[in-house]
Amino acid sequence: MYTFSQRLKTSAYILIALGLVGIVYGFLSTPKTIEDVEKIVAAAHHEGGHEGSHSATASHESHNPAAHDSHEASHQEVATNHEATNATEAHEATDSIKIEATDSAHVAEMAVTSNHALNIVAKKEKKIDEAQAHKEHIEHVFHQLQNKPWAALYVACIFFLLVTMGALAFYAIQQVAQAGWSPVLFRVMQGITAYLPVGSVIFFILLILSGTHVNHLFPWMAEGITDKNSPNYDALIAGKQGYLNFGFWIVRAAVFLIGWNLYRYYSRKNCLAQDEASDDFYYKKNFKLSAMFLVFFIVSESIMAWDWIMSLDPHWFSTLFGWYVFASFFVSGITTISMVTLYLKSKGYLEYVNSSHIHDLSKFMFGISVFWTYLWFSQFMLIWYANIPEEVTYFITRINDYTLPFWGAVGLNFVFPFLILINTDFKRVAPIIVTAGVVILFGHYIDFFNMIMPATVGDQWFIGVSEIGSVLFFLGLFILVVFNALTKAPLTPKRNPYMEESKHFHY
Repeated sequence: MYTFSQRLKTSAYILIALGLVGIVYGFLSTPKTIEDVEKIVAAAHHEGGHEGSHSATASHESHNPAAHDSHEASHQEVATNHEATNATEAHEATDSIKIEATDSAHVAEMAVTSNHALNIVAKKEKKIDEAQAHKEHIEHVFHQLQNKPWAALYVACIFFLLVTMGALAFYAIQQVAQAGWSPVLFRVMQGITAYLPVGSVIFFILLILSGTHVNHLFPWMAEGITDKNSPNYDALIAGKQGYLNFGFWIVRAAVFLIGWNLYRYYSRKNCLAQDEASDDFYYKKNFKLSAMFLVFFIVSESIMAWDWIMSLDPHWFSTLFGWYVFASFFVSGITTISMVTLYLKSKGYLEYVNSSHIHDLSKFMFGISVFWTYLWFSQFMLIWYANIPEEVTYFITRINDYTLPFWGAVGLNFVFPFLILINTDFKRVAPIIVTAGVVILFGHYIDFFNMIMPATVGDQWFIGVSEIGSVLFFLGLFILVVFNALTKAPLTPKRNPYMEESKHFHY
């Protein structure tokens, strides 16, 4: 039986405590008023000028001297041309010219005055438009900054929840495939999936808070968004109202989370019962249950990806998105299995796990990393090449505003694991696997960060206290729940039909 070391338990509690402090600080430091945001924006753009407002004034001031010079020149030219005439005619002609010139100057002055008035009106309208645009920008930044601690919490919560789901899906696949190499790892997988009930409850609460407008992560939940008489009306979102409405959305979430947890509970129960059975009844029962679960999982996982992630950008869609999200958390789940296995092995547990088991887990880490890259490139290349505005804007936003995390995720999730794990010998070396595993898990956290943050906080992102605190909290909670669950049953199943094959597995 595994014993949860006091040192690891204390570390988990410390992580939870530090995480809670970071989360609370993130919420407390969020701007509370528009005035707070005004100060932040002003500090960021204190060098902005208004030189353009002076050019129109300077242009206007140049009109009167020009008109006056033109009038004088015209008067002088007329007087010179009539020097030979008699005094009376010259006097009358001069008077006539003076009147005409005066009228012309008056018209010119009226035109200048009219242009001046138009310029003033145009300036006022421009200032009103600029003020309105500035006000809207400030309000937008205000909502983004208020979203930031919620979004950080959401990213970490869904990431650890789906890492657990990746391990659960891998476990179900092993059951249905009747794999002979993996039964010695079943208790590790079951220990990791023990986090699922805890993670599900926290995540469901976050969804409820979104639907009750405690936070504003999902744009399609905004008030008046489907009301034609509302200034917030969005025709595209209104067209999706039959699917994107809170009641139907939260029911789907409940069905998915309950379904996943029921499989997790009964598959573990059957596996433990098989240890004490005299036949293979519970093993066969688990086989059928796992087959049904995988069908449910394939459907629910795709819809989950649309509901919980893609609907954050309700104007955008991708037919590959469900598979893309699956690849991300599936490889993360397998990586977590490998990391926990290596830790337990280093502490003297899992006596039947050998380098061949580790090698196979590393092959899955390598293979699914390549699969993730294939889906990433397929989704990106097709949308970028088609260049349809409502589709390509998703990637333009991320390339422009999230340049480092966007391209960095490719390096972390493909380039690094590909170069390291392509070597067969490296797949058996614990320090190398742990290093690759840490990079993969961090890289796929960044992947979820890229999927969620641009839609919720826009360009107001940075890795700060909220993000670090959220990760630390859920990491500590994950360690506490998982390693506590590992103490509840022997780490080696007793009566699995493939147990002997697994014990003597060599590759």
